Amino acid sequence: MNTPRLLLAPMEGLLDCTLRDLLTRAGGIERCVGEFIRVTDTLLPDRVFHRILPELRNGGHTSAGVPVRAQLLGSDPVCLADNAARLASLGPAGIDLNFGCPAKSVNRHRGGAALLDEPELMGLIVAAVRAAVPAEMPVSAKMRLGVADDRRAGECARAVAEAGVSELVIHARTRDQGYRPPAYWARIAEVRAEVPDLPIVANGEIWTADDARRCQTESGCDTLMLGRGLVADPGLALAILGLGPRAMDWSAVMHLLQDFWIRVGVQFEPRYRAGRLKQWLQLLRRRHPEAAHAHDRLRTVNDPQALALGLFGCQVDEWSSPKGDCAADRSVGLGV
Repeated sequence: MNTPRLLLAPMEGLLDCTLRDLLTRAGGIERCVGEFIRVTDTLLPDRVFHRILPELRNGGHTSAGVPVRAQLLGSDPVCLADNAARLASLGPAGIDLNFGCPAKSVNRHRGGAALLDEPELMGLIVAAVRAAVPAEMPVSAKMRLGVADDRRAGECARAVAEAGVSELVIHARTRDQGYRPPAYWARIAEVRAEVPDLPIVANGEIWTADDARRCQTESGCDTLMLGRGLVADPGLALAILGLGPRAMDWSAVMHLLQDFWIRVGVQFEPRYRAGRLKQWLQLLRRRHPEAAHAHDRLRTVNDPQALALGLFGCQVDEWSSPKGDCAADRSVGLGV
């Protein structure tokens, strides 16, 4: 079995530039996709693209040097193409198209996974965006297996392949299956057989190195995309590559959490800071008992100073604050 290439998934409301920066510093990730940029009926100004993807100010890379593709979400091929052209001029590592978001707030406006019932429209979107951006810029897409069922998965894959997409990530569940296990990796292999010349990336329910090996075997894919699994264990990519322990040591995780908390303090108003930290602790508890203990102990604490004291044993103002935005160069002691 080949050593897989590993990508970091886009996860709206969770994997923002701060977390992308820290997780790519931990090592093992070859490329990222940013949170989706919603396109409706307007040409977005540059400031919107920079706000959602600050890595554009760093040549389209995280501070660890990992390239980041920008993701667009919408259903109007012309408007998506216009925005893709403007976005391409700002220098992302590529353009990605969202055909997989399961959120009701997105789907009821004909976006994300809702388009999996309209493979012809998916093809039109890909073709329009492909024609609008420079030929050397990759245009990829991410989809699920379907909406209510997976009967049209192959049709959707063929539509985007024929329209010129350069790579397709398949989250191995339907929209209606949400994030409930299992992920149906073998179904990806069946879709791959229908588009043999299109690079396919497998995604969904990869929490451990053993999961990654099973996913490779069942899907036949040599490239995997990690999402919640890497957030739950920042050392997962290194473990899959055979370069680190089965789970990152808790002391190394604490270094990441400290740096994360400093950056949250710079980027968010005080009332939002506790929620951001507890959101990450909630996922870390899946792999780290220490995170579960900390989350349970601090779940009702919302004052930033009290939260820092309870988790790290010191006040925030005892640390040095980082300079610049989240794409700036910073050091973090990983201990791995």
